[in-house]
Formats: sequence, structure tokens, C-alpha cells
Amino acid sequence: IIVFAFVVFVTGSVLFLTYAFKREAAIILKGSPELIVQRTMAGRHELVSERMTDEILGIPGVSKAEPRHWGYYYDPVIKANYTVVSSSSRISSSNRLLRGTIPPVDAQQVIAVGNGIARARLIDIGSEVSLRTAAGDYMRFTIAGVFESESELLTADLIVMSLYDIKRFFGFPDGMATDIVVSVSNEAETPVIAGKIRKRFPDSRPILRGDIIRTYDAVFGWRSGLILALFSGALIAFIILAWDKATGLGADEKREIGILKAIGWETSDVLEMKFWEGLSISVTSFLLGIIAAYIHVFFLSAFLLEPVLKGWSVIYPSFRLTPFISFYQLGMLMTLTVIPYIASTIIPSWKAAITDPDEVMRG
Repeated sequence: IIVFAFVVFVTGSVLFLTYAFKREAAIILKGSPELIVQRTMAGRHELVSERMTDEILGIPGVSKAEPRHWGYYYDPVIKANYTVVSSSSRISSSNRLLRGTIPPVDAQQVIAVGNGIARARLIDIGSEVSLRTAAGDYMRFTIAGVFESESELLTADLIVMSLYDIKRFFGFPDGMATDIVVSVSNEAETPVIAGKIRKRFPDSRPILRGDIIRTYDAVFGWRSGLILALFSGALIAFIILAWDKATGLGADEKREIGILKAIGWETSDVLEMKFWEGLSISVTSFLLGIIAAYIHVFFLSAFLLEPVLKGWSVIYPSFRLTPFISFYQLGMLMTLTVIPYIASTIIPSWKAAITDPDEVMRG
């Protein structure tokens, strides 16, 4: 029961956490742009000209196009990367702040930060923080707002500053942006519009929202497979246990079946008894493992597995996952654990039950 429950616990925790992350990512990405247009040079992401926005707006089916200014900043103080966006970007349209405000587009040296940064740097509203610009000098910013913990999955490592400040901070050349977000009138036409943009701008890389969602699914699936590989020893131990049951019964179990046959039990009675015995053990172990996995993931924040699936970031977002359970995955897990265990219990019992009782009791 301990080995069985442990295997189910590990596998169930990985499945619960992976599925919950995928669902969270899908829900969040539903509000992302239908199309993101980047520019590449030598296979690398390059800044894009804001003039492309007018040409993209001229493509039939495009309802909106706007340049975005954002980038990454490495903080040597806590050795972590921040995501810095301008207050004109879409992410700042969510005013879910614990307290304070988002800097206006034309504000100077005022920022809003994620709760993870506030914890790591021990700062709050009204505090001041110095960040090194791309030119090598330092800009002193005043904290105007801190994002609330409920939005931490999106905002843990986020800094929002005005468009004026972000251009100065990263040294954006005039008329250049990080990328362009495009909204389309009919989402079904997004691949067609992406093809037109790619044809008009050969050095561009249009990224569809569906591509981003599939990438997240692939990343979480790969990481969950890595965790399962690390715990393959426990799975092998369970297989050995089941195989040991399937290869034959112990002398005491054979003697028990022989006695039951001698006092009048039929073979079907013995098999029924062994079936209910195997079912009770396997279902009890399965339920113990699943309940422990559920508590571990959704009440204890999956502290054993979370760092692996969240990624490499130093500032891990602190949040409670919404319980998302795939009954298909539970059914597959039960099929791969409960049914083989019951079969490995019944088959050797059947072999002993059809043998002469006297021969069985003599060993």
C-alpha cells in the first residue's frame, strides 16, 4: 500500500500540476493579442520600425495594430531578471493593483512593480529604487504601485514604467519598438493575415496566439515528463512488486487457498475473494495517493515539484492554483495501476485454486 500510494502520489501530483498550469496559461493567453509581429535579423529578434504599423493597418481584416515597448533587465542585487513594459502596453490595462497606480504614459521616473520584486527588494509604495540604464548611468524611480498577489502569475517579475522612461531606460532609437501587436476582425483569418504580413515584410516573424498556447503545452509536457523520469525508480519498484505477485503466491497464501478448497469453497469463491481483496488494496492505495497529490498541489502549492515546472526564474510567483482535474488522466492512471494489480492478484490465485487441495497444502 505504501509503495502503491507513493507511486500514485508522485504521478498524480505531476498530472495535477501540469494540467493546472496548462489551464492557467490557456486562460491567461485568451486575453493576449491574436497576432504579434516581430522582426528578425540573422535568426535573432530585432527592433521593429513603428512605420510598419500603418502598413499593417492597411491589410484587409486588421482592426488594430500598435507598437509595444518592452524588454528584460537583469538586477545584480538579487540576481534576477525583470520584465519591463511601458504603461501603454496591454498588460498595464489590467488595473488590478494591491494599492497605488500605474504610471501615466508621460510620467517621469515613476514605476509600478510586481509583488515578487517588492518582496525581493524590500520595497513598497513611496520607496525609491535605482536601476542601471542601457547607457550605463542610473535612473532613480519612485514606486507608485504594487500589483496584488492574485495577479502574481502575470506580474511577479514585472516593472511598468512610462513610455518616455522606457525609451530612455533601454535606449530605444526614435521610431523603433520591440514588436507590434495586431488585432483582427475575424480570428479565423489570423493565419491568412499572418501570411500577408510575412509576404509584405520578409524579415518579419508573425506569431499567432495559438502557437504560443501550443508552446506552453509542449514546455509543461516536457517538464512533467522530466519529473516522471526522475521518479521512475518508484515506478520500477511498483512494477517489481506487481510482478512478484504475478509470479506466484507465498506458501502461506497457497495453504490458505488449499484449506478453503478443502472445506468446500469453489474456485469461483476463491477468485471472488481474491478479486475483492486486490480491489480493496488497490483502490485504497489509489485514493490515498490521489488525495495526497490533490492536497500537495492545490493546498500546499506543490512545494516539491513547483520549482521544476515553473522554470528558471529566481523570482518565483507565489499564487494558489485553481483546481483543474482531468478525469481522463485519472482514468488512465487508474487503468495503469489498479487493473494490473488486481490481475496480478487473481491469476496466481486461480492457478492455486485449480490445483488439488492436498497437493497445495503439502506445498
